[in-house]
This record gives sequence, structure tokens and C-alpha cells, in this order.
Amino acid sequence: MGIPVKLDAFEGPLDLLLHLIDKNKVNIYDIPIVEITNQYLEYIQEMKRQDLNIMSEFLVMAATLLDIKSRMLLPKEVNEEGEEEDPRQELVEKLLEYKMYKYMSYELREKQEDAALAMYKPATLPPEVEKYRPEVNVSELLDGMTLAKLYQLYKTLLRRQEDRIDPIRSTFGTLEKEEVDMDATWEYVESYIQEHKTCRFADLLTGRRTKMYTIISFLVILELMKMGKVSIRQDDIFADIYIQAEEPPKEAGKPAGTEEGRGA
Repeated sequence: MGIPVKLDAFEGPLDLLLHLIDKNKVNIYDIPIVEITNQYLEYIQEMKRQDLNIMSEFLVMAATLLDIKSRMLLPKEVNEEGEEEDPRQELVEKLLEYKMYKYMSYELREKQEDAALAMYKPATLPPEVEKYRPEVNVSELLDGMTLAKLYQLYKTLLRRQEDRIDPIRSTFGTLEKEEVDMDATWEYVESYIQEHKTCRFADLLTGRRTKMYTIISFLVILELMKMGKVSIRQDDIFADIYIQAEEPPKEAGKPAGTEEGRGA
């Protein structure tokens, strides 16, 4: 049985599909593709004399539905992860995206209608009225004023000024970029360890305890340890880190104390 609908009620093929899904009260994630395709084709048959450009969009969607319908009859395809692919997945994603934008357009339309109800009237006061300032009688204004009252007014103004200051953001300082020479730091750290043989990591930071210098120095220590030039030890969490220089490995030779011909 055909569904009597008009093209003017829809803005495109996706809009028609959403209408059919809502009309049949089906889950958009589990579209009965056979039933929806049949209803969609019945709708196209009702189109008599319409714009060819609009008609072509609906025909493309009809071909897409028929393609999905045929793929639903075939064995399900499996992706690289071993999961079965749903031929309706791409269509569902397009419908959800279209539905989201459709409802967003409704909200924008409501905001436009509300904005149309707002009226604006520019100022129409005469220039003489705008320039008018009432006269101030200083003697009357200061009548009964004492130093104590002036001091209270002064403290009130200071308190208001302090209330305007953000207690958190006002304490923020200026971020300054700290430049640390990686090669120079490497040479200093390596020479210091070789000279003292054993030292603490804190000893390397004497005179320069900036955050960036500390990070670079620690990275240098890790690289030296990776290369086998130093070893580190820390007895407990948050305890001092001790660094010890390692002797370079000697070439393999004859074991010490070996005598040829022993026992001859």
C-alpha cells in the first residue's frame, strides 16, 4: 500500500528517510531496510512532475537503499579486525548527522524568532539635556564631615578596590623562556662526575636550581647511565640520588695468573 506524501514536505532524501523511520517507529540503529526501501520506492513513484535536480537526489538514495538491500541478502563481510560489517552503518551515520543538524536548525530558528521580538530604540534626548550637570554645593556636601568620616570613606574605597582584584590570577607571574645549552650541560655533568667519581645529584645543581636546568641534567644522567658510564643509587623514596662513575670495560685477554706449561 502506497504512502501518500508530497515532496514539498521534505528537504531531501535523508529527510524523507527520517520521516519513514519515525512513521514506522523503528530503531534508527536497526533499520528494516526491506520495508523502508519499499516505502521509499513507493514515494518516488508518486512523484509526477518535479524538478529534475531534486528528483536525481532521491533516485541516488533509492539506488543506495537497493544496494544495501542486496548486500543484506549476501553473507556478511568481515573487516580486518574480524568483526562483521553492517551494510547499513554508513547510512545510519549520515542519518544521525543529518538529524543533529536538523534539530540545530530548529533551535537557530527559534532564536531568530525571539530576536525579532526585541526592539531597540536609540537615545533621543536633546543635547542640552545630555550636557546638563546638577550644581554641587561644596559647603553643603562637606557639612558635618570630619577626619574620622574621611578616613572611613578612604578605607571603604580601598576595600572596594581590593575586592576587584582576583585573589588567584593576581598572583600569577610572567612566564619566561629559559634557554639551557644541552652540549655545555652534558660536558659539565660528565666532567664533574669523572672528577669526583661519586657525588649526589643535588651537587650538580649547585648555583643553578632552575626547573629546566634540573630536567636537562637529569636527562644527561639517564643517557650516561644508558651508555654505561655512570651508575646511580637511591636508598629510599625522595632520598638523595648518588651517582658513581664507571670505569670503561677492558678488552678481553688472558686471565691474570695463567701460566703456560704449569704441571709439566
